[in-house]
Amino acid sequence: MKISIKNMVCNRCISAVQSIFDELKIDIDQISLGEVETEKEISSEELETLNLKLKSTGFEILEDSSKKQIEKIKNLIIQKISNADISENFVLTEFLSSKVHRDYSSISKLFSHSENVTLEQYFILQKIEKVKELLLYQEFNLTEISQKLGYKSVQHLSSQFKKITGYSPTQFLNSKEKRIALDKV
Repeated sequence: MKISIKNMVCNRCISAVQSIFDELKIDIDQISLGEVETEKEISSEELETLNLKLKSTGFEILEDSSKKQIEKIKNLIIQKISNADISENFVLTEFLSSKVHRDYSSISKLFSHSENVTLEQYFILQKIEKVKELLLYQEFNLTEISQKLGYKSVQHLSSQFKKITGYSPTQFLNSKEKRIALDKV
């Protein structure tokens, strides 16, 4: 049985959801961001208990097909950015259309209507959160970060960063500003 789960945005989320299933003694066949496949069907009572446990830790079972689609899109974007391997020629429309197997305009309309933000804006917000993470870890300089996240230049990254956060990357590092949880972006 496939179960779509909202707010699974990282490997720790997978571990947390895995723990809930283990605690409820529901055997999992496969688990990935946003989706769990159980070895067998589970009863509606078990499903209700599972959803209550998931909600108590910030997750939720998705039953509506459009919500499932939106969660899949979010997870695809988050995964792409978390790999920090975006080429300068990366095209979001082509990427999502090929992964979701739907026309980009319909995906975009669905996403914008539901999330009150365009796909492009969501993508930029996620990239800025990744920039914050990479800046805080201090493993890469700004040039390397801009290359990893597909920016055409450090100036482009810096201006987009300032527009979104109100800080330059250097000001951000010197501030007490924190990152935003990815499921809150």
